[in-house]
Amino acid sequence: MSEIDKTALDVAEARYRAGDYAGAVALLSAQAETADTLRLLGLCQIKLHAVEPALALLARARALAPGDPWVALHYGIGLQHAARHDEAARMFRAAAEKLTEDPAPWLNLSASLLAMGDSSGAIATARRGRLRAPRMTQAHYVAGVAYLAAGLLAKAEDCFATATKLQPDFADAWVNLGVARYRAGKIFPACEAMRVALRAAPGHAAASGNLGAFLRLTGESDAAEAVLRGAIEANPQAAAARINLAADLLAEDRAAEALDLLDGAAPPADEMRQHWALQRILALIRLGRVAEARAALEMLGPAPPALLPLVLWRRVLLAAAAGDEAVAQQDARDMAAALGGSTAMVPEHAIMAHYDLAKFWSQRGNHDGAFQHWRAGHQRLARFQPFSRARYAAFIDANIASFDAARLAASRAGNTDAAPVFVVGMPRSGTTLTEQILAAHGQVHGAGERAALARCLWEAGGGDDATAVRRAAQLQAPALDALAGRYLAELHALDPHAARIIDKMPGNANYLGLMALLLPGARVIECARDPRDIGLSIFTFRFYGVHAYANDLGDLGWYIGQHRRLMAHWRAVLPNPMMTVLLSDWVADFDATLRRVLAFLDLPYDPACARFYEVERRVRTVSRTQVRAPVNAAGIGRWRQYESHLAPLIAELDAAGALEGW
Repeated sequence: MSEIDKTALDVAEARYRAGDYAGAVALLSAQAETADTLRLLGLCQIKLHAVEPALALLARARALAPGDPWVALHYGIGLQHAARHDEAARMFRAAAEKLTEDPAPWLNLSASLLAMGDSSGAIATARRGRLRAPRMTQAHYVAGVAYLAAGLLAKAEDCFATATKLQPDFADAWVNLGVARYRAGKIFPACEAMRVALRAAPGHAAASGNLGAFLRLTGESDAAEAVLRGAIEANPQAAAARINLAADLLAEDRAAEALDLLDGAAPPADEMRQHWALQRILALIRLGRVAEARAALEMLGPAPPALLPLVLWRRVLLAAAAGDEAVAQQDARDMAAALGGSTAMVPEHAIMAHYDLAKFWSQRGNHDGAFQHWRAGHQRLARFQPFSRARYAAFIDANIASFDAARLAASRAGNTDAAPVFVVGMPRSGTTLTEQILAAHGQVHGAGERAALARCLWEAGGGDDATAVRRAAQLQAPALDALAGRYLAELHALDPHAARIIDKMPGNANYLGLMALLLPGARVIECARDPRDIGLSIFTFRFYGVHAYANDLGDLGWYIGQHRRLMAHWRAVLPNPMMTVLLSDWVADFDATLRRVLAFLDLPYDPACARFYEVERRVRTVSRTQVRAPVNAAGIGRWRQYESHLAPLIAELDAAGALEGW
């Protein structure tokens, strides 16, 4: 190559690095075809999303310089973008043999191995790349991706944290750090990571989508919806945000809103097109527009394996709507087979598909078939939500030891605010019903499931484990006053005129010791139910948030026993007023139970509470259907239909003495 050609190549490479890919192409196109010009032209075409032309250029460069490691590396990158990962891996290995100190071949090889499902190989090669470039942001990031895929969450978190320290504005690293934290059960730090990602890259699609999802999991559903709507407002064609928000609306039986949302923009032209169409079809089915849904499904075209179970579920619903039970059941069996054979499905799609099939068979009295799919759904969930009995037992022990009668009689916050009312208990124990009844009262605001008290523990103790509990118990009046002030300001902003505001997060049972220090004037209503019915009901629903204890029937029974141990402690030592309401109390004598609860809250009788099911308020929990109807005994004793299936649960309950009195 002449000197002038060398200069032109240097200028083109500078333009490439500056992001001026079209300018680099224009300059390189006038040069003679060499391995270097073809290689750089190929890289530019990759950046311009012209993968096939890029591959053709890089293949010609490879033919001209078969021994050039840089050509091999960049040809491998082209093959990687074309999803030809086995061929790409061979190129990266060839480059690594000669570029012995360069991390790039190893990092790219890691990505291709991961795409081929070899997570252990991806980790090994990422580590080699990381060792060669300990100050290189991308080296830590790629290693983190490999560790995350393998479920090695602590190592993944460490890699992404290092990447963000090296490059604080690296939005993708913050996003993956948030995902690693979420999967480790650190939901509040996960939310914060997504917020940092959005500050680094406003409008970042993955950060917006994940933050919306995580906020929903913490009980901040309104904030979650606001994030997704904000992403759509910033970019009306944000397909992922529309699809995620539509899914949330459909989960809340708001099918008309979901349909309007999807019809409010042009469908995406990329791989999300079919997913968009499937959400729209489901909305049409929910609205009873069966003919339109069937026509839309017929127009969908062949479904990839990752979406086939979702397509089959819509066929199940359409067949059931047409009264063709034989076809519906056959489609359900086909869907189960597709689920078992698919490794490409988004995990949440696969989980929900099992829950859908379980509900389908349960409604037909096929208890074995239903339980098979509940188990399968929980098995998939368990991969992302590991549960430690030792960790939770230590958490309970720390609460009992740290928040004893002596500590709760000592230094507390100075407020006497009587507005907060905590409705607690195991999920499916009647907490949503109790809140719905009370929210019908003219002086009460139902705030739904709030994560504020759990967040107080994070602020006070720096986590959500036994150590955090012990730290929180050591706070004295000034710190308690400040934390309580923030909590109360947020609470009263929801309804400044309400005499009582219901904070209905069931899991707040874990934080009542800290609550007693912060809010001396608060009251607590404990909801209780036959633990076998609680266990069955929990196992049959997909709960959002981290409910890792629910994924194994034995762990679930053990956890309920631990919950009862903690509640017995609170009843013995808590200085705040506290009462217990059984779900069966509402069924046996609704009016007497209502009067007893209102008296406990120092509220006058309000007949509107008896017509709670007529109240138009948003209910975001899985009990939304039940609280739209008068109280009934439909779910009481349901566990007997599944007694043999529940054997591990019942054995643990019995061992904990949790069945006494039931």
